[in-house]
Amino acid sequence: MLFFCFLLYFGLPLICDGHFTRLLFSGWAPEKDLFGIYPMLSASVILAFLALVMSFPISLGTSFLITSIAPARLRLFLMHAVRMMTGVPTVVYSFAALFLLVPLMRNILGHGSGLGLLTAAPVLGLLIAPTMIIFFVNTFNMVDQRLILAADSLGASPVQKILYIVLPNSWPGILNGMLLGFARAAGDTMVSLMLTGNSPAPVETITGSARTLTSHIALVLAFDFDSMEFKSVFVCGLVLYLFTALSMIFFRMCAATSSRMRS
Repeated sequence: MLFFCFLLYFGLPLICDGHFTRLLFSGWAPEKDLFGIYPMLSASVILAFLALVMSFPISLGTSFLITSIAPARLRLFLMHAVRMMTGVPTVVYSFAALFLLVPLMRNILGHGSGLGLLTAAPVLGLLIAPTMIIFFVNTFNMVDQRLILAADSLGASPVQKILYIVLPNSWPGILNGMLLGFARAAGDTMVSLMLTGNSPAPVETITGSARTLTSHIALVLAFDFDSMEFKSVFVCGLVLYLFTALSMIFFRMCAATSSRMRS
């Protein structure tokens, strides 16, 4: 809340002067006195959504493997590997992708530099996967063990227990895990800074270059504190904060609705 107040304090003059709407919905062209952040906002949403779509099936399947399917030793190894991945710096993923994934994407597409949203999305998906896996595993382990034992006594297979016991009782936790992953993807800086190409133009295709809100904040260096270029950075931070907060409220509402429907 204190950070929100800080952003609001510096962004309030723009809101009061009527510049907020123009900054929010126009493009970025400082040479034409246009300092809009719409291209960066749309790129952030698209990139976070792509990363979540790519990461969710892998995270959910790995969580099932750890909690219900894999042997005990393999479960322990996978959990240690996932925890280790959470400690790997973001720049390591980005640097490796810069030399391995970018040339591959350039060869597949046959044009361009290989930098773009589609290049950054799988790396960002790999980055948020450990967070989602740990959350999913904890959620699945909280399922009432009496239900699991009852399913075992009826001869249910691991897959049947997942489909009919674990999943129906874990939807709120799964939605909250998706929320954490989405917020983590929307707030990351290094992956988007190194792999999206950082073009401030509006997004036309997911294979093209783009710039997210976080990378825009990192890239814009304005020494004139009274300039619109400098003030737009605070608008970026304010919009990113509100976007994350609204996403959290939306997912929490979905989780609450799911709980009421199940009960």
